[in-house]
Amino acid sequence: MSSAHMHREIEGLKRRILTVGAMVEQAIAQAISALARNDAALSRSVIEHDSEVDRMEIEVEEECLKILALYQPVAGDLRFVIAVLKMNNDLERMADLAVNIATRALRLGKLGEIRPPGDLPEMAQKAKGMVKKSLDALVQSDTTLAREVCDADDILDAMRSDFHTRIMEQIREHPEQVESLLNLHAVTRHLERLGDMATNVAEDVIYMVDGDIVRHPALREPTNTPK
Repeated sequence: MSSAHMHREIEGLKRRILTVGAMVEQAIAQAISALARNDAALSRSVIEHDSEVDRMEIEVEEECLKILALYQPVAGDLRFVIAVLKMNNDLERMADLAVNIATRALRLGKLGEIRPPGDLPEMAQKAKGMVKKSLDALVQSDTTLAREVCDADDILDAMRSDFHTRIMEQIREHPEQVESLLNLHAVTRHLERLGDMATNVAEDVIYMVDGDIVRHPALREPTNTPK
């Protein structure tokens, strides 16, 4: 089959993965908004629409496998298809995390209002920003944006660690709040995982554009061995 035909298929694949990314970004934004506003209807909407992302994930995977089997792409085209396969899985997992946050929001709404022992909105916005920037990097094939996402992951990890310490202290001081606090603890874990998934997407963008594998940089460092 012709190279032109293959490139039309690849362009179609790019449109599909960008559609999945937009759906996932919306689900995350809605889940975080539902948590902040104690909006049960919005939480349920996030949960109910997760099947749409699951369906799209399957379609993208099938399209990637078809391109690999029919056209046997090489060089940049091959890197693109491989990167999309990996991103596709991470995006589906992000959608699952949005569902998890929405589910916790529903539980917290039933338990009554509680003041988080830390700046949960800031952490949520940090995670959401990392997801958005990783998808912008994908749309624009921008490795500078992608590397900024990778750098931000350590900040989100530190925020999660601080929340863990604060929540454990508040559980000891207010054991009657334990159920609500454990749900908040789970939310911070989901936000941290969103950052991890965004970092994966950013690393895949770098691989797609530059062919540079940055996921395990220590493995690429030269070692000084005695002669």
